[in-house]
Amino acid sequence: MTTPWKGAVLVTGTDTEVGKTVVTAAITAAAQAAGMRVAVVKPGQTGTATGEPGDVDSVTRLAAPFTGRTLASYPDPLAPLAAARVAELEPLELYTAVDAIRAEVDKHDLVLVEGAGGLLVPMGLRPSGEPWTVADLAVSLGAPAVVVVRAGLGTLNHTALTLEALERRAIPAGVVIGAWPAEPELVHWANLTELVPNLLGALPAGAGAIDPGVFRRSAPGWLTPALYGVLDDWRAWAEDAG
Repeated sequence: MTTPWKGAVLVTGTDTEVGKTVVTAAITAAAQAAGMRVAVVKPGQTGTATGEPGDVDSVTRLAAPFTGRTLASYPDPLAPLAAARVAELEPLELYTAVDAIRAEVDKHDLVLVEGAGGLLVPMGLRPSGEPWTVADLAVSLGAPAVVVVRAGLGTLNHTALTLEALERRAIPAGVVIGAWPAEPELVHWANLTELVPNLLGALPAGAGAIDPGVFRRSAPGWLTPALYGVLDDWRAWAEDAG
């Protein structure tokens, strides 16, 4: 039987706009349905000048975690370190983030840490003045990583590169498809077959627009037991989702 991941878990992606926030919400909903206390931490939120809700706000709307925290916010829609520099604001320091996340681990069963963009996007600065990334955060925390990926063309290369970078750092990792299309084509079925050995879940396209109550009830069916779900038959799931 698969043991569900606990403690700090990083949620990263192969790129921006792959569905990290909705996947974070789905894991939150599934874990809390299993009786876990869940915190969601966003180390660096960018693009806040638009006035739109941040990622933690979106997760809270969909899944209502016990705790939601954003450690640093910057107005411009850039990588967090670049956004801090453009706005002339203090960049987030690595060990400030590590300490904040560990404090939540002490109070929760599961702490989901949602990154920004991909695995190696510069997030802030170390005490030495060198940039740090989500990969560095995972190493510092000793945390596994959920990699959110696209379903379509190009995803196999991007996924392999990200998983290779994690493996080189000895970070355990699995993959979740952020948006399975309503009308899958040959490329989607072929990619699903290739991704299955590392697959921890897949969300239907548009999941973030579902009524929150329906979202919370549905989330366990999108994830495997490692992420508190019940999914074990990928082809049946994909046919139903499509």
